[in-house]
Amino acid sequence: MPINITSLLLSFAGGVLGAAIGGSAAFVFTGFTVMIGFAIAAAGGGREALTEIAFGPVFGPHICFAAGAAAAAYAARIRAHPSARDIVTPLMGVDRADVLAVGGLFGIFGYLCNDALQGIGLGPWTDTIAFSVVLSGVAARYAFGRTGFLGDASAPDTRRFQPDDSHCWIRWSERPPQLVTIGLTMGLLSAYMAKLFGASGGGDAVGFGIAGALLLFLHFGHRIPVTHHIALPAATATVLTGSVIFGGIIGVLAAFVGEAYSRLFLIHGDTYVDPPAAAIATVTIALRFTDKAGWLQIIAIP
Repeated sequence: MPINITSLLLSFAGGVLGAAIGGSAAFVFTGFTVMIGFAIAAAGGGREALTEIAFGPVFGPHICFAAGAAAAAYAARIRAHPSARDIVTPLMGVDRADVLAVGGLFGIFGYLCNDALQGIGLGPWTDTIAFSVVLSGVAARYAFGRTGFLGDASAPDTRRFQPDDSHCWIRWSERPPQLVTIGLTMGLLSAYMAKLFGASGGGDAVGFGIAGALLLFLHFGHRIPVTHHIALPAATATVLTGSVIFGGIIGVLAAFVGEAYSRLFLIHGDTYVDPPAAAIATVTIALRFTDKAGWLQIIAIP
């Protein structure tokens, strides 16, 4: 969508909505709209619902989700909200129009970031939406946080990258056996759907949508895995190679990359910078680079 007043207004509205309902809830709606967009694409109706709604100004993660996270950081900075890393609580309840407005401004920021990354030619090389989510989180940390990009510098070096009950991301999904199991499981499932329906039929996105929608159960207090950063690179790997097994392997890699990023800049940070988005952007860069270099052509596993 080209930059125009309508696009900017829609991005502002998406950002306000993300702040009002909370970044996590906004992302759940992203998941549901991806599944609706997939159904339309699989039925031959085209990908417009995916590109313009699920990944556009309405529920695009770089707009709606990222804006909710940034608004939480701002609300905490002005002492209207207890935690700058809380992306679950709807911020409508703080009864502050400026908090919602910050969400709107970060919605515009996310839109412009994605457009700029596409404009400088990164579109064929990485997932610019995921990259924009990371940039939005970094911008919010420097604008409203008190720790640097890598978090609290006073954290002991010996425990810097070791999570504990007070410094963690997903406590029930951080050990290697858990990461391998869930990475392979979601990777294979997403890869299979990508191969079955293809990119034109929305198969490259449906696993991501299912993973996003499942996060609804986190709001009910259930300890389910976070897997959208596993599903999307796995699907991308399968679209590039045709191999479901390779997609499963990439799913495992993405699970570990997401956990690594959480330990690098989240667990000791005072605002939310999204590890899944960083993992998606990084693994996608690796896949696209190796594909353009011709290295993926040697993969012959089914």
